[in-house]
Amino acid sequence: MNSISIGTLVFACTFGGALAGIWLRAALPEHHLSSESKDTVKLGIGLIATMTALVLGLVTASAKSSFDDVAKAVKHTAADVLALDRTLARYGPETKEIRQALHGAIQHRLELSWSEQSSRAVRLDEPDTTRGAEGLVDRIRGLSPQNDHQRWLQSRAVNLGEAILDSRWMIASSITASIPVPFLTILIFWLTIIFTSFGLFAPKNATVIVVFFVCTLSVASAIFLILEMDSPFEGLMKVSPDPLRYAFSRLNQ
Repeated sequence: MNSISIGTLVFACTFGGALAGIWLRAALPEHHLSSESKDTVKLGIGLIATMTALVLGLVTASAKSSFDDVAKAVKHTAADVLALDRTLARYGPETKEIRQALHGAIQHRLELSWSEQSSRAVRLDEPDTTRGAEGLVDRIRGLSPQNDHQRWLQSRAVNLGEAILDSRWMIASSITASIPVPFLTILIFWLTIIFTSFGLFAPKNATVIVVFFVCTLSVASAIFLILEMDSPFEGLMKVSPDPLRYAFSRLNQ
């Protein structure tokens, strides 16, 4: 299930729970709605609401931090790609084929990670792609420098190439969603209980229903945002490809 489907499910469960609570209020005997019963329910729901708020806050912070780390890795990769291309250009004309291969590799990365085909799976760890990226570094290492200047440029190019490979693996490891299904199930269960209790002691009128609608929609939107940030290359919120596209436009110049 994608983030939109899960967000819709959260909204349906919480808003449905609030409406169910309003229905239960009319169906329950009066002594079940006494002030003592209300106080007991409020204590229990207060505990669940506190746990839910803490969990939501921690998960939101974790998802945002992970999203920002991937965005920074993309920016660093773009800078390293530009530096690598210019280093190879300074080495001499014998690196022309390597620079062309680098150009093709970055083009493939852009098509793979930011494809307009939303159904296309993002796979940065495909064996062919991995061997191609590692092959570039091996070709740089296989150069035969003729003087100290070229030896220094070769060493720098190898270091830049290895840094790009490291960033690539860091980005690839962030593709898979890190929020497990059991965690989401329990969180939705807690939210449903909370809104059911709200409806249980709320008067039945249009204003209350509208407020429940807005509140449950807000909670569902929060879950949606968390899941979107947890998948930085899929969905509506993606890591910006602009740094890498800029680097791609400057290659071989």
